[in-house]
Amino acid sequence: MRRILTTAIALALTGAGSAAYAQAAAPAPAAAQASVTTQLPRSVRPTNYDIEIVPHAEKMTFDGKVRINVDVLEPTNAITLNAVDMTFANVRLGRANGKSLAPKTGIDAEAQTATFTFDQPLPVGSYVLSMDYTGKIGTQANGLFALDYATPEGKKRALYTQFENSDARKFVPSWDEPNYKATFNLVATVPAAQMAVSNMPVAQSSDLPGGQRLVRFATSPKMSTYLLFFGLGEFERATMKTEGGTEVGVITPKGKVDQAKLGLEASRDTLKEYNEYFGVPYPLPKLDNIAAPGRSQFFSAMENWGAIFTFENTLLLDPSIATVGDQQRIFGVAAHEIAHQWFGDLVTMQWWDDLWLNEGFASWMADRTTDKLHPEWDPDRVGAVYTSRGAMGRDSIATTHPVVQHVATVEQASQAFDGITYGKGSAVINMLEDYIGADAWRDGVRNYMKKHAYSNTATDDLWAEMEQVAPGKQFVQVAHDFTLQPGIPLIKVDAKCEAGKTQVSLQQGEFTVDRPDKQPLRWRVPVALQSVGGKPVKVLVDGSASVELPGCGAPVLVNAGQKGYYRVQYAPAQFKALAGNFGKLATVDQLGVMMDVGALSAVGLQPVADSLDLTTQVPLDASPDVWQNVAGTLGGMVGVFGDDEKAAAPAKRYALSRLSPVFKKLGWENQPNDSSTTKQLRTALIAQLSSLGDKDVLAEARRRFEASATDPKALPADLRRTVLGIVAYNADAATWDKLHAMAKAETSSMIRDQYYGLLAITKDKALAQRALDMALTDEPGATNSASMISRVAYEHPDMAFDFAVAHREQVDKLVDTTSISRYYPGLGGGSDKPEMVQKLKDFADKHIAPTSRRDTETAIAGIQTRIKLTAARRPQIEAWLKQHGK
Repeated sequence: MRRILTTAIALALTGAGSAAYAQAAAPAPAAAQASVTTQLPRSVRPTNYDIEIVPHAEKMTFDGKVRINVDVLEPTNAITLNAVDMTFANVRLGRANGKSLAPKTGIDAEAQTATFTFDQPLPVGSYVLSMDYTGKIGTQANGLFALDYATPEGKKRALYTQFENSDARKFVPSWDEPNYKATFNLVATVPAAQMAVSNMPVAQSSDLPGGQRLVRFATSPKMSTYLLFFGLGEFERATMKTEGGTEVGVITPKGKVDQAKLGLEASRDTLKEYNEYFGVPYPLPKLDNIAAPGRSQFFSAMENWGAIFTFENTLLLDPSIATVGDQQRIFGVAAHEIAHQWFGDLVTMQWWDDLWLNEGFASWMADRTTDKLHPEWDPDRVGAVYTSRGAMGRDSIATTHPVVQHVATVEQASQAFDGITYGKGSAVINMLEDYIGADAWRDGVRNYMKKHAYSNTATDDLWAEMEQVAPGKQFVQVAHDFTLQPGIPLIKVDAKCEAGKTQVSLQQGEFTVDRPDKQPLRWRVPVALQSVGGKPVKVLVDGSASVELPGCGAPVLVNAGQKGYYRVQYAPAQFKALAGNFGKLATVDQLGVMMDVGALSAVGLQPVADSLDLTTQVPLDASPDVWQNVAGTLGGMVGVFGDDEKAAAPAKRYALSRLSPVFKKLGWENQPNDSSTTKQLRTALIAQLSSLGDKDVLAEARRRFEASATDPKALPADLRRTVLGIVAYNADAATWDKLHAMAKAETSSMIRDQYYGLLAITKDKALAQRALDMALTDEPGATNSASMISRVAYEHPDMAFDFAVAHREQVDKLVDTTSISRYYPGLGGGSDKPEMVQKLKDFADKHIAPTSRRDTETAIAGIQTRIKLTAARRPQIEAWLKQHGK
């Protein structure tokens, strides 16, 4: 499952104009991994659930019955399990001899538990705990929830479940923790005209009186509760068979199955790739991907075993609105979630401390597989650079945390889904695979899968397998350095020529944004370096290292190939030599150097001029990826001046002078031989030039929007979203009203959601206020409202935060309960006003538990650091612009 900090500090954090993940988490021990954690007593363990569900979609309630086979492991007079918003009846505990007991039932709403107490201690043995219960159907994507969506025939309602991390307890009384694996038998009574779907295929279906049908699903494999799934609605399904015999399917609301072709083919192709890579065949008879209308502020898809849930804007491809970026996202998310069928589903972390074993690996596998199966999307192999540098944005602030982190509460588990878990986890795996070799890494993964199938693990279980296939590499020590402690190594580079050889000195420090006097941590860092044009040499830097490269004269490049998770700081003479040979570097290394110098210059470790000078080295025919980075860097330069239009004018003129010729070469229309990166550069430049006030671009965007009412060709799919975004951002009241009318009239749920999102991105404060007010009505739909407030916060963070706090009781209903501690700091975190710091502190003191304030602390650190760094960088940028005649 996947959120983004879009603030001016992004340049400082990542070294580029791209966004950086924003969440944080509590620190974890740096010396050793924690033992398995539980919030439930260890005296009882479930082995199987027999669940019968009768949903009442119109009443937003459901009835349930459950029989749970349990083992009592030690004498106890109470059984405690998880349950939320449930009532219970007919609770019984039976043994094989037929004798049953009726316990007393106690509910602890705060702890999210139900406890069944007996008069006498229960002896060790096997029992069956049975009960009737009722539950609630929600409107947000957690537990069992309803999604209402528009169709040409009118509004429809479908039901889905979302249980990760701790919401199965809203569907069935259960041991709702990852280490309590069990098998599941699910039976549902549903309207006969609707399709029911779960993890396993339908084993039996029979009609009932009153237009109902009883659907019994096959028994699931042994799995954690958070992977259980149930869906119900007016669906249709497209299928195909894989070479191994697995039936892959995509399930959509009726009328949309034709948009599922790419998702279906992605499932087939990645399943084949993963069967080979993991060495353990996918074990279920089918793999469905269920497309749902609506959205969540916090995730796009969920890896339920055999029944992946995905919001339709990340699974379905409507050719009238889809871009190449949509194709990449659909394939990438599918590859991520299907990787989870092994890393997460077959083998599951023991506790949320090791969540990265799920998310970091799925992210890495998705990137690896996308590169292999669709090399045309990333011909220069630069994706890993963005992954690692994006994670460094979060990892360079004091509120960061280790990859293996300590999680004590349900809310902390929700906050663990962040850029460290995903991005740094993926980047560290990429580095470790490069360190021991791809074949050895794959062998270690295969051994791990075979050894721990259907069970739970901690990170060191994986490292033990890697140690076996990589002897003599100090593998565990290196892996512990990067997963048990937070932060980013900084490799300082100097070189000199001696006796016809280049002697390179490498010193390891630590890169930090907001702690310049911090005592550096120590890492054993795998480093690849080379003379420009030469062959790479690899060395493990343990504090320091010296490396001899053949010949003299060529500058030294460190982190060649950009697989290492560290920043690089060159001595001034070395950087000057490298910058002078910038055009000789591979695209991936050009990006790495630009991002590192951008980050270093932002925090005062290198002159800002060095970063801006590099943008002058980029020729018109450079890689589209490099030009996208230049556009981001120049946009960040302009962003330093904030709302001071007069002061920003020279920066805008310079940025326009560099970017306009590139766009003129590309033009507005796609050409037959355009690569995917060229198409993406085109739309990125249109967006950036419009933000810089390019009158021609703004006029053409408005013209195309107006013409699209009668000429669909005026807004081809690749331009549509960008043009609509420009129009919405710059909208006057009449244009905003036109977009609003388009939203209300739209019968495609996916396009309708996009229109309501556009209404919230306006820069006009009065129109932004109208969007905020609309978000508290029923009009946008329950899953759009919180997103609309978040989108207003991109441009007006103070307004959005103040509005949400003023209407907190209403807004809380629009966000799932375990995400509230992330949601409000996310609204205010983009502010550049010192007053927001106190507002965030006051809100946290009143409404966020002390153990759940890491996102608040991160937002506060971001604001304070952004203000400080902006003040330091602005005079340097002004001086550089004067030197360049602007």
